Amino acid sequence: MAQRYKPVISYRLKEIPIKQIKIWKEAQARKLDREGISELAKSIKNEGLLNPPLVQKQDKNTYLLMSGQRRLAAMKRLGAKKIPVHLITRKTEYDLKDAKAASVVENIHRNDMNHKEIADACKFLTEHVGKSAAAKSMGMSPRTLNKYLGFAGVPDKLKSFVPQIISRDEMTRLYQIIPNISKAEKFVNRIANLESSLRKKYLVALARSPKSSHLKLLKQAKSLRLKQNISFKLSKTAARKLAHESNKNDTTPDEMATKIISDYLKRTRR
Repeated sequence: MAQRYKPVISYRLKEIPIKQIKIWKEAQARKLDREGISELAKSIKNEGLLNPPLVQKQDKNTYLLMSGQRRLAAMKRLGAKKIPVHLITRKTEYDLKDAKAASVVENIHRNDMNHKEIADACKFLTEHVGKSAAAKSMGMSPRTLNKYLGFAGVPDKLKSFVPQIISRDEMTRLYQIIPNISKAEKFVNRIANLESSLRKKYLVALARSPKSSHLKLLKQAKSLRLKQNISFKLSKTAARKLAHESNKNDTTPDEMATKIISDYLKRTRR
C-alpha cells in the first residue's frame, strides 16, 4: 500500500546557490506565465523575497524544490546567484517517492492551474497516495476527483468492458456516477443491449437519480430522448452565475441549466 505524505513538516531558513536547486520533471514541463514572472520579479526586487521556496536536500550539492517554482524563476530573472529557502529538516524529510507527491500537494492550490494540470496532479497523487488521500489533498470530493481522472481513473476490471460492451466515454461517465466496481458492473449489464442514444440518456437519468430502479431510469431515458434540444444565449453575468452554481453542486453547466428549467416547469404546473 502506498505511503501517505506527511501532513506536518518542520524547516529552517538557509541560503543556498540557485544552481543547486533541482526541479521535478513534471514541474519543468509546466509553462510559466512570463508576464506574471516579470511582475513577481519586480515585486521581489522592491520588497524582497517574503516567502522563500520550500526545498529538501537530496545529496551534498542538490536540493529538491517542493514549492515555489514561480519565485525561483523570478529570482533567476533578477540574476540572483543565491536564494533564501525553507529547508525541510531531517526528522520530517520525505523518502524520494513521497517527496515527489508532496511537491505536487504543495503546488496544487495555485489559482492559475488549468484543467490539464489539475488532472495530472490528480492522476499522480492517486497513483502515489490513493484516491481518498488524493481527493483530500486536492480539496475536492471523490466524485470530482474521478471527473478529473477521466478514463485513467477507471479500474482495470471495468476497462475490460471497453469497447466491446460500452464506449470509453460511457464507461468514464458511469464510473463517475457510480464509483463502485461491483455496482458499476451491474449497470453495464443493464445498459449493454440498449442502443447508443438511449444509453446516453440512461446515464443522464442515472446521474440525476442514482438510487432509482432500472425500470424507472429506463422510462426517464426514453422520455429524455423524446425531448427536443433548446439553445439559448446567456449574458456574461448569467453565464458566470450558472458556472458558479454548477461548481457548487458538483455538476456541469448543462446539467445545472436542465435542472433549473425542469424545476421552473414543475412550479408552473402547480
